[in-house]
Amino acid sequence: MVLAGVWAGGINTLVGSGTLVTFPVLLALGVPAVTANVSNSIGLVPGGISGSLGYLPEMKGMGRRLVQLAPMSILGAVTGALLLLWLPPEAFEAIVPVLIGLGILLVIFGPRLQAWTKGHHEDGGPMPTGHLVALMAGVLVAGVYGGYFGAAQGVILIGLLSALSTEPLQALNGLKNVLGLVVNAVGSLVFIITAPELIDWRIAGLVGVGALVGGVLGARYGRRLPPNALRAVIVVVGVVGIVKFVFFP
Repeated sequence: MVLAGVWAGGINTLVGSGTLVTFPVLLALGVPAVTANVSNSIGLVPGGISGSLGYLPEMKGMGRRLVQLAPMSILGAVTGALLLLWLPPEAFEAIVPVLIGLGILLVIFGPRLQAWTKGHHEDGGPMPTGHLVALMAGVLVAGVYGGYFGAAQGVILIGLLSALSTEPLQALNGLKNVLGLVVNAVGSLVFIITAPELIDWRIAGLVGVGALVGGVLGARYGRRLPPNALRAVIVVVGVVGIVKFVFFP
């Protein structure tokens, strides 16, 4: 569990999709699916904290964007966490590969979309209203998904951000980490308040220790990757996520 947490914390900071590592490990160890999902979400919060702190230098000037998007992540996380408690998992299984695939496409075509975005407003100027509304709506949907399950939430977020924002990819990756942390933390709080009986604190603690270390490692090495290399890693992890959901549910 600790080793899986290290890998998940690192890959979440670098790309997202850490849950694709920890969740199958917990299932293989005989943990019931809902308990594994809930406990894993709580355990990944420390990794989100360490990863976000590691990316603070890249996030200079991103405060305004964070203020605009964080409320969407909070609302989405609460909604997704409650849906996990109320709805059968089949409700989201069909849409997960589609969301991941959309995120991958947005990452691939991000540079062209960014160039188009820059051509439609002045450098340093405010984001066009339509783009901001689309981005807020996308972050809300990603938050709902993240509160519900969360695997590849980072791929979806970085795809949206890279397509609709003009900031450098590493800065957007830092913003993605903070938004992902918000979703995990808020969703975990909902679980703790409404369904504490579903939490296995031993699992959450072991995954948390590993994720904390993984977040530090992910930030240290992820920040050194050039944009194209980071984009390639995101695409590869996203494709693995789709294969996992479609062929090995």
